[in-house]
Amino acid sequence: MPLKPWKLIQSNFPFIHKWYRLRKDIVELPNGRIVDDYFVSERPDVVLVFPITVDGDVIFVRQYKHGASAILVELPGGTFDRDTETAESAAQRELMEETGYSYSSLEKIAVLVDNPTKDTNKIHVYIARGVSKTDEQSLDENEEIEILSFHYSTLEDRILNGEIQVSGTVAAIFISLKKYALSL
Repeated sequence: MPLKPWKLIQSNFPFIHKWYRLRKDIVELPNGRIVDDYFVSERPDVVLVFPITVDGDVIFVRQYKHGASAILVELPGGTFDRDTETAESAAQRELMEETGYSYSSLEKIAVLVDNPTKDTNKIHVYIARGVSKTDEQSLDENEEIEILSFHYSTLEDRILNGEIQVSGTVAAIFISLKKYALSL
């Protein structure tokens, strides 16, 4: 029997904020059962940039993430509003703001679904080649970001030993390494 999508009967928003909207859906399942309290987080899309230098070093950011209560290593990136900014311009902006690096070429290599059970946002993954430091960081008042650099050949080990553990970054690294290897 082929899979069928759920039928949306009604939605309302018990909570709305510029960074987060909580949507409560009433849905009908394919078997006719009604679920009257299915909650969905409407969050902005995200860009992640795999910035690699001509020498094969990849630029990362290290910062405190309050939701996880941890200091984590990630690829540069952030959220953007699809109604006011393209993913490509957000990738360029986030890379520059968080690291002060610019690139010679930028290529979109993937669009990932973040958490399809409860979230609406997607992760747009870019590989930036020929990156170099051209400016200073331009951080928001609530950001404190350390810039790190690791050779691409060490990234798999860094993931396996738990040094890099944010799921979107891990997925973006593996896709980027495959794409980068194909271009060598």
